[in-house]
Amino acid sequence: MIELNIQIEDLISQKASDFEISKVFKNYFKNYVASIDTTLETTGGKDFFVKHTKHTDKFLILLYKYILRKNFGSYQPMSSSIPISLIALGSYGRQQLCIYSDIDIMILYEEIKGYNLKEIMEEFITLAWDCGLKLGSRVHELKEVALSVEEDITIKSSILESRMIFGSKYLWYGYENVLHLIRKTNQKEFILEKLEEHKQRLLKYPLNMEPNIKDGYGGIRESNMLYWIANILYGTSDTKTLIGSEFTEEEYKRYRQSLEYIFQVRNALHNIARKKQDLVTFDILPDLSTKLGFQNTPRHTKDRQCMAKLLRCLHIIHSFTVTMVKKFTRKIIYNTDNIPKLKAHRYKKNLYIVDNTLYTSFNAKPKSLNNLLKELIELPSTVQRFDRSYIYYASKTKLPSTQSKELKKNIKAMLFKKSLYPVIKLIYNSGLFQAILPSTKKIIDQPQFDGYHQHPVDVHSIKTLKFAENIKDPYIQKLFNSLTKQQQTITKLVALFHDIGKGRPTDHHIVGEKLFKTMGISFGFDEEHIRVGSTLVRYHNMMSYVATHEDIYSEKTILNFTGLVKSEIALRMLYVVTYCDISAVGKNIYNSSMASLLKQLYAQSLPAFENQDLLNESARRVAKQNTIKNLKRYKELPNLVKKKIMYISSNQIFLKLKAEDILDIAIKAKDVDNYIYKIMNTTQLTIRIIRNVPLNLGYLLGKLEFLNIASMNIFKLYDNKKAFYISFTEKVDDEDLPFIEEIIKSSFDMTKTTKSIIPIIKKENIKVNCNHTAYLAAMNLVVKDQKGLFAYIAKIFDDFNIEIESAKLHTIKGYAKDLFLIEKNGNFCTKQDEIIDLLCIENKVDKS
Repeated sequence: MIELNIQIEDLISQKASDFEISKVFKNYFKNYVASIDTTLETTGGKDFFVKHTKHTDKFLILLYKYILRKNFGSYQPMSSSIPISLIALGSYGRQQLCIYSDIDIMILYEEIKGYNLKEIMEEFITLAWDCGLKLGSRVHELKEVALSVEEDITIKSSILESRMIFGSKYLWYGYENVLHLIRKTNQKEFILEKLEEHKQRLLKYPLNMEPNIKDGYGGIRESNMLYWIANILYGTSDTKTLIGSEFTEEEYKRYRQSLEYIFQVRNALHNIARKKQDLVTFDILPDLSTKLGFQNTPRHTKDRQCMAKLLRCLHIIHSFTVTMVKKFTRKIIYNTDNIPKLKAHRYKKNLYIVDNTLYTSFNAKPKSLNNLLKELIELPSTVQRFDRSYIYYASKTKLPSTQSKELKKNIKAMLFKKSLYPVIKLIYNSGLFQAILPSTKKIIDQPQFDGYHQHPVDVHSIKTLKFAENIKDPYIQKLFNSLTKQQQTITKLVALFHDIGKGRPTDHHIVGEKLFKTMGISFGFDEEHIRVGSTLVRYHNMMSYVATHEDIYSEKTILNFTGLVKSEIALRMLYVVTYCDISAVGKNIYNSSMASLLKQLYAQSLPAFENQDLLNESARRVAKQNTIKNLKRYKELPNLVKKKIMYISSNQIFLKLKAEDILDIAIKAKDVDNYIYKIMNTTQLTIRIIRNVPLNLGYLLGKLEFLNIASMNIFKLYDNKKAFYISFTEKVDDEDLPFIEEIIKSSFDMTKTTKSIIPIIKKENIKVNCNHTAYLAAMNLVVKDQKGLFAYIAKIFDDFNIEIESAKLHTIKGYAKDLFLIEKNGNFCTKQDEIIDLLCIENKVDKS
């Protein structure tokens, strides 16, 4: 900086142009940013912030001094005599300026005759921008500041963090007096607005596997919130001064250490991205973990260690800030009129239940863990939430060195509470999760990088329990209600502990089964509950896997699946757990398509527990035919039509559809000369076509490749007629329906073709089984998801006159996992090598 000063002085003495001087400033700042890599290697989070802030201060001061020299020449007065002050705001004011953050400043002035202040300020801002600084500037006359704050809460938040950089000290002293008045004015309104703003921000940026470390859960904004509230209520610019009065030194130390790590992460993110970057994405995580010094170990990758520490720090920051903000503000925002109401809702000494929420004093004396559990066990089931005061109180619980028999007995009683989720959420938020449930040690802050789960293991597990106590699907709720109280409890515990085996090097299903058994024995569960519970933990994702990947109308598939589940009761419990597990992943993951698949698998599995003979395809067809014969509409049909219905070619239609639906299709097909179709667009788009003339399936699917297909069934009927049921994963806008209608109509022109890119499929991606059933061959495909994949396969099958009986399409983690059931008509199995060769052309070319 000294060299830059000398260089500028030389240029001024040489009467260099503004352009030349601006270029020198710009090159200096550019080189400084380029050298930051080296600085970060030896400087931590907060340390770097302070150094970068001070360097920015000096640079801005130098720019300002140059503007003064330019305007005043040899007659420049002392800087304090010029009624301008440069004031740092926001993160810059807090000395938390990151590499690519905006540099927020206020140019404060007082209009005095004799100074050309407007020109000075404009030239300063222009020069700063020309140098490449991301300057966020606001210009205020001293007398305007208080009025500006009243108009915008954001301005008030920003100026609370004011710090003088350079300029008139007289002006700064006047500004400090204004700040003091601002802090004392409308405190309650400001706090309420900031709390609501903060609430909405956390709803927008919740904790997930790609956290936003600035605006999200546990991020820097939460720390800012604590600062703003402390500044308003206590007049302090350093929350450290509240140690001893509002929180302990140990509590503050954990918070500051966590915040320091977040600062390090943010610096590294900006440095890697070369821009403002506050989202820790999967793409940037490998570079981030390396930059922060993590190394792979035999048990954990550097990425996993980096993310686990990040999640832990976000939890600590969030817990500390929300607790302290609630503690700081309780007096100012609490309505004294509510005191009689609070007394009326006194549950026990220092305990109050208001609107199903349990409150206590922030100064309540902590209990032993055993006594805390007794208190929780005795709570009425109406308690659904715990106020921050109670969470803070629980976090101070005195922990034993070992779990006594009495403690284990109380833990079991707690686990069997009717409303378990609120209690589990409490013990998690208060940091007691591992102390009460030691087997959860490895899942705490355990990240999941599978591209499917949106939350770390512990959060996902607790959300799964939440769905077990808040089932939205009426059919699932009915099944859950059919279980005994004991079975319902075990179902909820499996929901909570289904992923308990994660975080270890071996298969989490196997480890989870062992851990559930060990836990059940330790807490004195019944043997039957331990057996069923551990089995369900072992196979907790088997139902969703079979439903989405396998032919659920195959006898072999059903027998294999039910052989693992063992009993109809266990199947019901697994069905509920599967629903909860999928729902907890994220919004709309459990959708109508998934619900339909699971329900079909459940229905297909039930006969296995009643009469295994009913699983035989032929026997099931006959049973469905007998049901149809008893329908009134069937009895009224002409004998010829009845005979045709009984001789429908497709076996799958009798296995998959209800008797009423089969009869409805058969009757509609009777009068079809060319084709009929129906488009349904409620929860998802479904196209139903019955045709008597050829359908250009490859063209139809090619034109609809912008939609993701969930499933397709093709049923051969009679008189050469076919029914097509094609379901997609989501609904479309109503204005798109006429466009889809035109595509359907055009698909009966066999001369039409579409241009498509040949997808990349390798031979190892394809598995063929020509003995899938007596009537059907199967082709399994696992390949990277690509646009037009299904349309391309359908086109090749059309060329070989291959009849697709049904198709199950499922995409997860960017891969398509598809199952095709193909009629054994001599064209597929005898020519499978030729077909596979065509499917596996890897060059991407246009095909007409």
